[in-house]
Amino acid sequence: MICTSSKKSEALLKYKFIDLFAGIGGFRTALEEFGAKCVFSSEWDQQAAKVYCENFGELPSGDLTKIHAEDIPRHSILCAGFPCQPFSISGKQKGFEDTRGTLFYEVERIIKFHMPKVVILENVKNFVTHDKGKTIAIVLKTLQASGYTSTFKVLNAGDYGVPQKRERVFIVATNRALTSKAYIFPTQQQAKVRLEDIIETQVDEKYYIKRNDYIFNKTEKSKTVEFFCDDLIKPYRIGICNKGGQGERIYSLQGHAITLSAYGGGAGAKTGLYLVGNKVRKLIPRECARLMGFPETFKIHKSDSQAYKQFGNSVVVDVVKAIVKSLIEQKIL
Repeated sequence: MICTSSKKSEALLKYKFIDLFAGIGGFRTALEEFGAKCVFSSEWDQQAAKVYCENFGELPSGDLTKIHAEDIPRHSILCAGFPCQPFSISGKQKGFEDTRGTLFYEVERIIKFHMPKVVILENVKNFVTHDKGKTIAIVLKTLQASGYTSTFKVLNAGDYGVPQKRERVFIVATNRALTSKAYIFPTQQQAKVRLEDIIETQVDEKYYIKRNDYIFNKTEKSKTVEFFCDDLIKPYRIGICNKGGQGERIYSLQGHAITLSAYGGGAGAKTGLYLVGNKVRKLIPRECARLMGFPETFKIHKSDSQAYKQFGNSVVVDVVKAIVKSLIEQKIL
């Protein structure tokens, strides 16, 4: 189910966590739903930090490389969606050769000092295959040497309650000195949620894309929701504009949204294009917030450009909630 405001669980009241590379607070939103308390956050992007502060009442610390591990409070859970650009398909894929890639070692530095019970890391799907698997092998070996048993899995947000195809790798590591249990990822639990379920009915005209070169697949455009397979809901492309490149493809509301992106061009840059009624438009920031699992009360950056970037860089709240729930069920937390 898409994350909405609800009574918080008390399952993790005794647990404290830290939020590294916090962005706008996807990890925090999820963990606070279970009653865990955030005792430290870090985010270098000032615009993202500003939105984080508006929603959680505290301004994250800045550059993690300048923060001493001993200045970070003790905690049981460490969360980090460390920078993904070095490993992204849309980037140059330099990985650890890129200075941003070495920020993983900043996470390692804090892990080794504090030795939290559980570590939850997130990155792009391409992280798994980067440099023929050597990159993720380095991370797993590093965690192993630090005293952790770790496992990883690529999870699609569309399988965990939000209508967006968003595949990300999650690494969960458990402190061998504190638990003998090896973590098992939750199984696919797709709710039958479609993009049309989260769409606003009245939207400013600025989000509609007026062009004269739309080409629709007539048979696809006419299909009803009953046509689509409930067992595998995914984005359904029904048309294009221009040459049909990234950001120039049109999708049905009866499927899922494509992956929100912090970057990219084309008429549907960052969100994709969708046929709403008989018009084509981008998604609005509030719809993007819903696709990332943020509650309706979440305060969004006033700049659309910043909002799109921030949601494109965020972690999906519902996926993190599924991971945390399984950690509780497996009695690791």
